Amino acid sequence: MKASFSSLLVLSLCVSRALADDPKIVRDVPYAEPAHERQKLDIYTPTGANKAPVVFWIHGGGWQTGDKGPLHYKPALFTGRGMVLVSTNYRLLPDVDMGTIIRDVAKSLAWVHNHIVEYGGDPQRIFIMGHSAGAQLAAIIAADDRYLKAEGISPEILIGCVPVDGDTYDVPLMVKVGEDRRKAEGKPEPKFGHRAKFGTPEQHVEYSAALQCKSDKYIAPFLLLHVAAHPDVTQQAKRLAEELVKAGKSATLFGADDTDHVKLNANLGAPDDPATKSLNTFLDDVLKKHPSR
Repeated sequence: MKASFSSLLVLSLCVSRALADDPKIVRDVPYAEPAHERQKLDIYTPTGANKAPVVFWIHGGGWQTGDKGPLHYKPALFTGRGMVLVSTNYRLLPDVDMGTIIRDVAKSLAWVHNHIVEYGGDPQRIFIMGHSAGAQLAAIIAADDRYLKAEGISPEILIGCVPVDGDTYDVPLMVKVGEDRRKAEGKPEPKFGHRAKFGTPEQHVEYSAALQCKSDKYIAPFLLLHVAAHPDVTQQAKRLAEELVKAGKSATLFGADDTDHVKLNANLGAPDDPATKSLNTFLDDVLKKHPSR
């Protein structure tokens, strides 16, 4: 009986400690007034957080689907590093246009800046990240300061940007590549492809992060994660990195092997994942330059 009681006591203490170390999760926080059902975000706060750096995550889904909920290893990855994680939803095509989606993300990020101290986060140390469609949204918010400025927020609250496997940092290029390929293969154009999703030719340029990189504006350092074996995302990542460097900004590329579009995102935070190692190195380097004040 003594051995059994002792074992139960140890197990109870371990469970209690694990629960104590779990992040506090607050779900479905509205970031607009009045808020559409999609204008909500979730907040994951590590135990004891105070002026912790913040990760602002944007889901993918072709700007038409997706949700802030499926985060796989990410909550454990970021809160395990002592960071506050915010995952946001936004309104979707075709109910709204691309410009409205970008403004939703900017509004959500502005809410985070204005309120994250209440959840243990540092409003001046935010990393913006996203996968697929979310990668495009993260990149354009970081590269084009007009969206945050329209919300009354300085772009310098962003200390890093990590787009994951996006294919639309240069929309005109992606449209041409896709249309040329389908023409060569004798395939029809999709009814609602990139050309239609991004609007007019002028809007294609406006919503392209690679075409908004200017030397006279603040742009946070970028880490561009992509699937090495996929030609489109590789071309787009290199294109954005080239324009960032040309503008005198920092850009790091990491092409992940033995993975695909879905797995690259799902495995971020997994033990021994190469892309996660690259991400952790990037976070370490940036946070050394931006310590808590």
